[in-house]
Amino acid sequence: MDYRTASPDRYLRLKEFAKENRRNMTLAETVLWEELRKLEVGTRFNRQHIVGDYIVDFISQREGLIIEVDGGYHAERQQQEDDALREQCLEQMGFHVMRFTNEEVLYDTDNVLSQIESYFE
Repeated sequence: MDYRTASPDRYLRLKEFAKENRRNMTLAETVLWEELRKLEVGTRFNRQHIVGDYIVDFISQREGLIIEVDGGYHAERQQQEDDALREQCLEQMGFHVMRFTNEEVLYDTDNVLSQIESYFE
């Protein structure tokens, strides 16, 4: 899959946002990133990666898996609607999306990793 899937007029802007996001990851994203780098599931993950017109938290392009880490604002109704549309678009592009809350990543890390590993079985 071509990494330049965003609209050409948006790609350079998204690329700058992605770089900024990598420099300023949340604590939960940082924790999960360190764990994903250690996972032995036969794939490599990228962080803050552009897919279409979105920047996803983590992706295994080869396996078609996107992992999103949701902060508290994702509980708001409008954000849930936006997330559902985003997820639908990503799935139409052939990706499977897994979502975890910050709290799940920080306080139930083993369960999060188990769910991710199960995707590869």
